[in-house]
Amino acid sequence: MRHIINLEVENSSGVLARIAGLFSARGFNIDSLSVGKMDAETARITLTVKGDDAVIEQVNKQLNKLIDVIRVTDVTENDFVGRELVLVKVNCPPTKRNDISQLVGIFRAKVVDISQKSMTLELTGSESKINAFLETLKPFGIKEVARTGGIAMVRDSNHRVT
Repeated sequence: MRHIINLEVENSSGVLARIAGLFSARGFNIDSLSVGKMDAETARITLTVKGDDAVIEQVNKQLNKLIDVIRVTDVTENDFVGRELVLVKVNCPPTKRNDISQLVGIFRAKVVDISQKSMTLELTGSESKINAFLETLKPFGIKEVARTGGIAMVRDSNHRVT
């Protein structure tokens, strides 16, 4: 099973290396990783890992032992909002621009760059939405893909607006 784990950590050098070392030393694989500064003192690391409950429990225990780790949250156990970002450059001669523009509209993506031979598109969404977008673009010829790891945040279930 896939788990998304948020870490609140001290924003200091070597923290990410220690976390990656912990995974490597125990033979755990990180499927995706996203890191961002929260403020001057703290950063958030979002890890996507696969494993059964016993493996994830072991991962969480080991992460909690690291001195730089302030908080570990397995968001998968909660109701959460998750997103990824992708930039994709596709072959796009002028004759294909309308076709690709229709797909951009359907997926609610954005055109962020255009040239004589290509278009660069941006999409934010769930992993499955991004996978579907990339699959739909394959016939046009994907030239390059840059994709973030997932990020996630637990919903505040007390005051949800729909």
